[in-house]
Amino acid sequence: MQLANNEELDTFLKIHPSIKMMEVLMIDMNGIIRCKRIPRSEFAELFTEGLKSPASTVLLNVKGEFCDELDKVDLDGDPDRLIRPIKNTLSIIPWLESETAQVLSTFTELDGEPNLFDSRNVLINSLKPLYALGLKLVVATELEFYLIKSGDSSRPEPLLSKIPGTNRDQPGIQYAMPEDLWDHDQFLDDVRSACDCQNIPMTTIHSEYAPGQFEINLHHTDDPIKACQDAFLLKRLVKGIARKHSMAATFMAKPFKDIAGSGLHIHMSLYDKDGDNVFADQNSSEIPAISSILLHAIGGLSDLMSDSMAIFAPNANSYRRLIPGNFAPLTPNWGYNHRDVALRVPVSNLKNMRIEHRVSGADANPYLVLSAIVAGIHHGITQECTPSMMIAEGAEIEEIITLPRIWPDAINEFGSGVALSQYLGADFCKLYETVRRSEMEEISAQIPDIDYDWYLRAM
Repeated sequence: MQLANNEELDTFLKIHPSIKMMEVLMIDMNGIIRCKRIPRSEFAELFTEGLKSPASTVLLNVKGEFCDELDKVDLDGDPDRLIRPIKNTLSIIPWLESETAQVLSTFTELDGEPNLFDSRNVLINSLKPLYALGLKLVVATELEFYLIKSGDSSRPEPLLSKIPGTNRDQPGIQYAMPEDLWDHDQFLDDVRSACDCQNIPMTTIHSEYAPGQFEINLHHTDDPIKACQDAFLLKRLVKGIARKHSMAATFMAKPFKDIAGSGLHIHMSLYDKDGDNVFADQNSSEIPAISSILLHAIGGLSDLMSDSMAIFAPNANSYRRLIPGNFAPLTPNWGYNHRDVALRVPVSNLKNMRIEHRVSGADANPYLVLSAIVAGIHHGITQECTPSMMIAEGAEIEEIITLPRIWPDAINEFGSGVALSQYLGADFCKLYETVRRSEMEEISAQIPDIDYDWYLRAM
């Protein structure tokens, strides 16, 4: 299970002897980090025996509330489980003034067995069928986010650069503008420094295709669990350092109406025991030199995409991102060197031939997103699924909507699907659907301001 031990703790405290407190990070099914802060006197107990915590911690809704339907069906009495620290995730928190450390944790049963409702363990189990084929997955993530200006407004606004010599916001998108990086140089350098401190393999940073939006890429790794852990820690780190600089950061899928939403893009390659990339046809001179295994993987990903949308787009706001012409895929298409598709085959050589999965919002849980992706790949390879026709580089795409674009449809397709539950676990899928459906019904019962604006006087 790759749990940390007392030896790792002792080594850390020798390097950082002044640490007084530790934040124990618990990731719920939404991908939200929950936290307990413990004093130094409890560090040893955490690393030797684990600490008790309610089982409901990983099953909360986005408001941090326990879903009543779960209490009635599955978790009477909200029993305790154990939280155990994960190996190589212990680090200091560089954006806090207090001398505080952090460590990622995972939930286990009281007897030490993995808790199957912890989304990290869901991913671990989802990977087993692929590993049983003798295949190794290499993964990298790309996360988009907005910086939010501080102020007294009742609605958030993106933090924009100013026109030189004025207090006026710079209009336009200005993709990859160096001045945007210069304006936030200290923030971005603190992000880099914190990534170094917490062993998060950050690579490229650039301003994205919307004002106030940025993207940070993480390096490829052959440990898919760590790739997701790094994505969680990067989101936490960006938010923490933004607070240090008197602003905010959000990974909300669609925070603003008229500009782009934020996505979580996942790149993946697949290698055999000899280290050969099985997504590439090693004997082909075609461009791209794709193998039959890559075609089957894309076929499987396409087959399971509708069933997986409740994971890729987990919240009500997620579906505001899924609009035509917004670089958010609306059908399970694929193509070479084409960013309008759901499954992109980037320009690459035989060694790093890969698929970029472009469907998920930045608000999604990376553990569960990758679980659904792995399920699609294994399903496609073993069932020899056939994908749609490849969209060629530079080809115009007709806007066809086949994926669920509203939350109820996505939850219904997730609940009625069969293949996905074979990888994620039927019990977990039942719990996930219950929490999502309860949250959907609660938000649908709200009366938003737009109802008054449109209907109160007119009706």
